[in-house]
Amino acid sequence: MATFTFSLCFLLLVHPSSSSSSSSSSSSPYLYPSTFSMNYNKMLTSFKVFIYPTTQRIIFFSPSASNFYESLINSAFITQEPEEADLFFVVFSPEISSRSQARLVRELRTKYPYWNRTLGADHFFISPEGIDFSSDRNALELKKNSVQISVFPTVSGKFIPHKDIGLSPVSKSSLVLSHAPVNMDRSCLGYLKWDGKTEAELVGELRLDSEFVVETEPLDQLGRVKSSKFCLFFYEAESTLDLTEAMAAGCVPVVIVDRPVQDFPLMDVLRWSEMALLIGNRRGGQGLKAVLSGVPEDRYERMRGLCVAAAHHMVWNAEPQAYDAFHMVMYQLWMRRHTIRYTRREEF
Repeated sequence: MATFTFSLCFLLLVHPSSSSSSSSSSSSPYLYPSTFSMNYNKMLTSFKVFIYPTTQRIIFFSPSASNFYESLINSAFITQEPEEADLFFVVFSPEISSRSQARLVRELRTKYPYWNRTLGADHFFISPEGIDFSSDRNALELKKNSVQISVFPTVSGKFIPHKDIGLSPVSKSSLVLSHAPVNMDRSCLGYLKWDGKTEAELVGELRLDSEFVVETEPLDQLGRVKSSKFCLFFYEAESTLDLTEAMAAGCVPVVIVDRPVQDFPLMDVLRWSEMALLIGNRRGGQGLKAVLSGVPEDRYERMRGLCVAAAHHMVWNAEPQAYDAFHMVMYQLWMRRHTIRYTRREEF
């Protein structure tokens, strides 16, 4: 394989406060552990969302997008009084064209006064794959100003850090979330559930190493995860669906990608830099093994503990439960309720 310049990219969208670096917060998965619970409770009691009326029957084929949408429209966060709302929800089909997006925004700014007050900065929408930039003023305001909720991982170029929100994938496993056994025998250095096509050369090298297990159709995936120190994921591959399962089982996620990842679920809430490794793929299996083998045991145990502590925030429930994936998306929206709009540009 080509010679590789390897880097571990840990990108935080929000700088941790001084408290997050103290010894008292070293076991917390949160960027701001001292204020998280207080802010979460404020969100529960005060956050209100107004949904613009629509005659369309909206169907999201993405499980996490569908779960979020159904949970939201049936939640106590919804208000029928727009003047009470902190944010406004723009509902449209995931298959809508950019021209139709522009027409929808034009209708909203004509019929209601709320869009023009902030140029859409206090609005949000769901687009599982993300929307593109457009030359049309209305569609561009939707893209640049409003909060996009998309599904992790998002297509490159369709996610704006600091503003947009990534939904955690729905795990296919029926795994019951509980603390991973402290003395679990982690006999395998790295486990990869492979889709049979991504990075075949790298996977071929890993298969020749007895410290790695690669499977395409695992008979006991949870067992493999629990017996592995690290779980490998190719960014933008289907295996990322199992991210939550790995974290809950205490298998530290390793995302194989050659660029920064800016759309992790709960990126501005969780300390991803201390829970996961981001590793480039160009050096091959030996380079990957060298990095994983070089993680000190105390650091590994800290990462594993943070993963287990954070996993329940990424679980979708048929009936939303406290601190689950639905409520954590609402928490991120609540944190964005005072977003400052982009400056109006004359060329619009």
